[in-house]
Amino acid sequence: MLEHVPRWLGQAMKGLRAGADKLSIARPELGSFEAVRLASPAFANGARLPERFTQDGEGVSPPLFWTGVPDGTARIALIVEDADAPAPRPLVHAVVWDLPGVDGELKEGEIRADGEGVHGDVGRNSYFGEGWLPPDPPTGHGVHTYAFQIFALDDGPDTGTNPGRSGILKAMAGHVLAAGLLTGTYSRGERAPAGTVKAANAGLARS
Repeated sequence: MLEHVPRWLGQAMKGLRAGADKLSIARPELGSFEAVRLASPAFANGARLPERFTQDGEGVSPPLFWTGVPDGTARIALIVEDADAPAPRPLVHAVVWDLPGVDGELKEGEIRADGEGVHGDVGRNSYFGEGWLPPDPPTGHGVHTYAFQIFALDDGPDTGTNPGRSGILKAMAGHVLAAGLLTGTYSRGERAPAGTVKAANAGLARS
């Protein structure tokens, strides 16, 4: 996949990035909402993703957990996107719909095709497959920020089976009670970044 993009081409595309303002959590049609805590025991917010969760390792999905889900939540949705993909909009790495509307978790490797892993409806990533799309940034393109976004929803419309990003965003519009954001980074062909990165936390402080 993108590991085969030559370094010179990755460097030439450094200025081409989708942008954090196009993440699902920043979509204005979702309205205003409170915050839910989303975290992982495998990496800190803003830290580099361990290789095992990427195309360079085993390529399994990372463990996640969330707390502070508000009363009245009917279901939980998860969308994972690459805000730095060299594309007009973020690359979707995972979509999970209809998780139980309570504090919960996803264990390592649970984001797999329907019937193989997590409860709920695992939707389509940007490569039109179900399950986890391992991070695979072009060599030399720089640091990519992967936004793990969780949404607590009231009892709004359903998406049907095998939803994609567009279908989920349409179903969530006006039904988000709270949301949480966790970011991880990954890059190829350069020194691993130290410290934290600027989190794309658009939407969490909106009034």
